[in-house]
Amino acid sequence: MDESAAVAGTISNGESVAAAIVRTLMDFAVAKGADRDALVRRSGLDPAWLDDPDGRIPYAHYKALMRAGKSLSGDPALALHFGEAFDMVDLSILGALGVACETVADAFALLGRFTRLVIDVALQEGADGQRMMLKRVGGALWLVDMRRDPSEFPELTESSFARMAAASRRFGGYAFIKAVHVTHEAPAYRDEYDRIFGVPVTFASDRNALLMTDDSWMNLKSPQPSRYALEVLRERAEALLEDLDSAKTMRGRVEKLLVPVLHTGEAGMAAVAAKLGMSRPTLFRKLKAEGVTFEAVRDALRRRLAQDCLETRRLSVGETAYLLGFSEPAAFSRAFRRWTGRSPRAARASAEPR
Repeated sequence: MDESAAVAGTISNGESVAAAIVRTLMDFAVAKGADRDALVRRSGLDPAWLDDPDGRIPYAHYKALMRAGKSLSGDPALALHFGEAFDMVDLSILGALGVACETVADAFALLGRFTRLVIDVALQEGADGQRMMLKRVGGALWLVDMRRDPSEFPELTESSFARMAAASRRFGGYAFIKAVHVTHEAPAYRDEYDRIFGVPVTFASDRNALLMTDDSWMNLKSPQPSRYALEVLRERAEALLEDLDSAKTMRGRVEKLLVPVLHTGEAGMAAVAAKLGMSRPTLFRKLKAEGVTFEAVRDALRRRLAQDCLETRRLSVGETAYLLGFSEPAAFSRAFRRWTGRSPRAARASAEPR
């Protein structure tokens, strides 16, 4: 199965996981004794999907991998142990962002915006796009997991909460958590909950949440704050978030497939439809439902790339024409005049060198 199939699976229900997390989980299960080939077969994963750490894997494959890992490794508490073993810094740009922040409060502010880069799942109403929300209930401060149907895959609760508990080690053992509540029933390995959390755990609760200590811990300083690193990482995170959102539309998926092939003869609708695993009429209908045509998407993409290449002076007019798949510079010039009202040479000449 190729990359487009993975993307198609991700977008079919809008839920996905960062490839770096999936790859780390697979390696962890193998280290615990699971057979890698068996994990691949049971999870339906294509190992090639894991090569790009910023790639996205369908959430359904992640769930299948976790369950296969538990079975094949003989470790029913694999999710808890996975969360305990790996800090978010090792798994995602989100962790690096948190470390670069000045305080825990600053890190939490970014968590709400960028948590989807780690795992993007369906949320309850009122979540406002945030999977983990701080809520005050009766004077107590709770960190609540807002995902929908959490008991359907309690392993995600286990790994997430165990990772948060283990993260306190970065702050000299400061205790953030007073109690743990989960919606699923107590498993046979509940002793591992006691060992990992070291606080009272309530099973079959009405919420998946951590009861926090008073909010003074929000003012704790990060061990390695860096304003420069924070700005660089935030810019990268914004770009990844934009990619994630665009991948959920048919237009975004078409653009992603068009960019590397515009200069070839494979930028037609039939070729793109085949890469998406659908017929040309199906692709036509899906784009029409979003209010665009294939030709309009390709034309707008060419215009955007042309302006970028010329305004940054990265390429000459001839090189830009080739990159965008025009048979000759004259045809590109006519198209550019239609898009912008001026010639590509004039656009390049007026641009500031970068």
